[in-house]
Amino acid sequence: MTVSIQPAADAKRADLPTLEESANGAASDVNLDVILDVTVTLAIEVGRTRIPIRNLLQLSQGSVVELERAAGEPLDVYVNGTLIAHGEVVMVNEKFGVRLTDVVSPAERIRKLR
Repeated sequence: MTVSIQPAADAKRADLPTLEESANGAASDVNLDVILDVTVTLAIEVGRTRIPIRNLLQLSQGSVVELERAAGEPLDVYVNGTLIAHGEVVMVNEKFGVRLTDVVSPAERIRKLR
């Protein structure tokens, strides 16, 4: 499979779909089997905070770290550092899981890569 990573205006060869075409389904004949086994890093973020190193060194078992996100707000779902969705925590066979509640469109994900 060959996919051009050039902007659509710069794509000269008709046989190479642009990323925009792939994301919008215009190049639906592209064979994605080549990349289906590529491993990516999926990260779920509950929240973030910034603290001075002094406070970080004082943390111990039982310490509570307050996050900048309010309780009940959706979690952020990242793939290789790119936000792709929001979700909520669920229990699946006594393990934590995430139910996706809002997924970023493929076109928007590609736009953020630039």
